[in-house]
Parts: sequence; structure tokens; C-alpha cells
Amino acid sequence: MHNIESLTVNVLIVLGAGLIAGTVCKRIGVSMLVGYLVVGALIGGGALNLVNQQDHELEVLAQFGALLLLFAVGLEFSLEELMRLSRYSMIGGATQMFLVAVPLTGVCMAFGMSLNAAVLAGFAGALSSTVLVFKALAEWGLTASPHGRRAIAILLFQDVALVPLMLLVPLLTHQGEPPTITTYLLLALKSSIFLAALLACRSVVGRWIVPSLAGLRSVELVMLFTLCLLGGVCWSAFQLGLPSAVGALAAGIILSGNRLSRQIDSILLPFRESFSVIFFVTIGTLLNPGMFFQEPLLLTAGLIGMLVLKSGAASIALKLVGLQWKTAFGMGLGLAQLGEFSFLLISEAAGLGLISRDDYNRMLFIALGTLILTPQLIRYGLRWTERSPDEDLHGMQHRRDSAVSRHAIVIGIGLIGRQLASRLEIMGSEVRLVDQSPINLHGFAQQGFHTTAGDARDPDILHRAGAETCGLCIVSVPSDDAALQIVTALRGINHDAEIIVRCRYQGNVHRIMKAGAAAVVSEEAEASKAMLQWCDRAVGPVE
Repeated sequence: MHNIESLTVNVLIVLGAGLIAGTVCKRIGVSMLVGYLVVGALIGGGALNLVNQQDHELEVLAQFGALLLLFAVGLEFSLEELMRLSRYSMIGGATQMFLVAVPLTGVCMAFGMSLNAAVLAGFAGALSSTVLVFKALAEWGLTASPHGRRAIAILLFQDVALVPLMLLVPLLTHQGEPPTITTYLLLALKSSIFLAALLACRSVVGRWIVPSLAGLRSVELVMLFTLCLLGGVCWSAFQLGLPSAVGALAAGIILSGNRLSRQIDSILLPFRESFSVIFFVTIGTLLNPGMFFQEPLLLTAGLIGMLVLKSGAASIALKLVGLQWKTAFGMGLGLAQLGEFSFLLISEAAGLGLISRDDYNRMLFIALGTLILTPQLIRYGLRWTERSPDEDLHGMQHRRDSAVSRHAIVIGIGLIGRQLASRLEIMGSEVRLVDQSPINLHGFAQQGFHTTAGDARDPDILHRAGAETCGLCIVSVPSDDAALQIVTALRGINHDAEIIVRCRYQGNVHRIMKAGAAAVVSEEAEASKAMLQWCDRAVGPVE
């Protein structure tokens, strides 16, 4: 009972701290991920010591949050698209890891580490955070963009590479039985069995189970099936000696690309977001801010050096898989952090005595520092990608060369907004969508639309959607005051676009037109006109 009470208090503290940090970050225009990590450091053992993790229950919840996020990554990709991205994954992933691991190993040896410890530290440093980058890209609505897809492909390669890296630990530490060629052959066999089972399971789920669940029309059954599948695949991966994270990715792939994929993602969204807060805040609690004052120069140099090395390596890797240099560097900044699996390798090595406690604490500080800085680096880097010509997923099409493109933006994806977006797309326009709800945008993002989640009254959100170069903008939001503010913000960054606005009350038409709208459709006026027509039909025209 004591453990349950302690866990409840810890979860409430973490969620409350996340709520406060997220609110502050939204107010000041900073990524909420930064707030979660920073507030985690404040409530952790290195500062206020409000969270007790002696029994590690909170870490278990945090790991479940990571699994849900990785499940969402798998759900985002169809199997066919993963096959198309495999070239990017192999070439880009191997290049990025090599360009980080080799120099980092040399640097660690120069600072007095043994060869074995330096090799392990080098590979740990080469890993980036799939969870953090995917979360940040989703926040910006860019998971379906060419640079977003290539970055995720590189991250998926790193996740898979963790399996052979974990087998290297006994070999480097000289503890336990070192892996032999038979061990690696057995791992390859198990991985092949897991892959074959994934393909068979995906076929069975798509052909029989999904239609049956759809016919039952029960949200509860869909949710229960999803959780059972996620848990079962993670358990199966663990039994085969693979990380549970690989199982979570596989479960998402099994359920991707079918008629229930969007519904499943929508159902799990509240749970995923809640557990992701626990994950990022818990990661932040590992940071001891006081360490910085003990070795400020060394830790600052290490943090800057790591960011430069990893962003440079990622930029080269992204260039090799088809991005232009400017876009590759912009997205490369987003891969400059150490990942959650880096902690796994480092802690494993520290527990076996390969890495000293002082070196472990230094590496932990640098790793967490990169995680805290990453959301802002992604935010800065993506501004470069938005203004650069990039190939699509096949590397064949280029964006238009003119200074002002003719794409259309639809703001507000309710019933009216969805119909307008579909009509514009059928007419051949490039359509970009903006809405405050990621759920409303998710289905369009899976179809390849450029989507941006956020408040369109914020000029930064409009810039993300490319409003400064759009030819047509349709504002379909339920609040006239919000529509007026959106039009004002649009005219502040684009003086030439045609802006068409839906408003509720006829009395607000003049104000919205004055703010810069080219046309305003009043629900009140249109409803009145329609009702008068019905009256004429029912009573007959006035003679």
C-alpha cells in the first residue's frame, strides 16, 4: 500500500510540474519538451528532491510512455513506405553512426578512458532520440515532410543497431560470456523469425481482425485489442532477446495503413501525451544541475562539441540520402542529441565498472544537456528547411521556384474545412492545413498533406504553414473574434493572398473585411437566405 501511495504522489508531482512547465512554455513561445526536461531537473534529486525513485516505479511508467511514442512512430509508417525508406535508413544511419562513433572514441581516449570504455562511449554518443525528434516533428506537423521522413529513417536504423551494441558490452567489459559468431548468427535467426512473424501478423490483422472490429463498432474493443497487441509484441521481442522498443515499433507497423489506424491513434492520443509527459519529466530528474559548477569549462566544451559533432555527422548523412545542404544542416541540428538508448548503454557500462562514476556523471550531464537544447535547435533548424527546395520521398519532384507559390492554406479543419481542403486538393492545389487539434490533422498528415498544429493567431504558426507565400487562405473557425485576429496576423505577413473567411454573424462582416479579407461568408446571412427559400416553397411566392 505504501508503494501505491508513493507512486501516486510521484505521478501527481510529475504531472503537476509538467502542467506548470507546459503552460509557461506556451506563454513564452518555447517548446514544451524543454519545459518538461527543465522542470524534471528542478524536482529531481539534484535540486528540490521532490520525487522519490527508490523503487523505480516511476521509471516503469516512463518506459511505458516511451513505448507508446515508439508505437505511434510505427503507426505513422506503412510497411510499403518503410521499404522505400530502407535505403535512406541503411545509408544515412550507418554514415551518421560511423561519423560520430569514431571521432568520439578518439576524444574519450584522449581524456584518459581505456579503449574499450571509449568505444562503448562512442557508440552510445552516436545514438539519437527517436522519441524526442518524432515528438518535436509532430508538434510542428512535419512528420510527413521529406526531411522529417529521412530523419526518422536514420533514427530507426539506430534503434535496430542497439541490439548488436548491447551484445558488445560483455565483450568490452570482459565480464560474463563474450558473444561469439554463433551468438550473432542466433540473433540474426531470431530477428528473421520476428520479422516473418510481423509480416504474417500484419496480414492477419489487416484481412480478418480489423474488418471484424470495425463491424462491431466498439471503441472499447479497439482499444483493448490495441493494448493487447502492443503488450504481446513487446513481450515477444523481449523473449527473443530484442529490445521492447523494437516490439513497440513493430506493433505500430502491424496496425498501420488500415481503416482503423486513424481511430487507434486518436484513441491512444490522450494516454500517449500523458505518459510522454511522465517520460520527459522523469528523464529530466536524472540531471544534477550542481555538477555544472564543479567543472563548468569541461562540461560546456563537451556539450558544445557533442552538438557540433552530431549535427555535422547528421547533416552529411542527410545530404547523402538526397537533401540539399541547407535543408540537411537544418534537420541535422535536430539529430544532435543523445538518445534514451544512450542512457541504457552508459548505465550498463557503469554498472559493470567499464566507465568510472565521474565519467558516467559527466556523460549524463552532457546527454541531458543535448536533450534540453534539442527542441529549440529543431525549431531553429526547421526554419531553414521550410525555405529550401527539397525532393519528395522519391527524390524526383522539386518545389516550385517562384518567390510566391500558389499553395492554399485552410485554417480550421472542422466539417467545412475538411470539405474545402478535399475540394482544393481535387482541383490540383497544394493544400496546407492548420488546426489547434492534432487529432483533426492526423488523417490528412497520413495522406501526405502538410499539416501544422497550433493557434493560427500566432504568426509563428502561420510561418510554419508557409502563409507568407500562399496564394489563397481560407479561414474556417467557429469564433468571429478568432477569425478577425487570424486575418490581421495573415495580412501582417502576406499582403497579396486572397483571404476567404467564414463568420457566424452578419454584424462582424464589415470588421473582418476591413482587416483584409477578400470575401466573408456569414452563416447568419446564408441561413436566413436558405430559410427564406424554404418558406417561399412552403407558402408560395408573394404576388
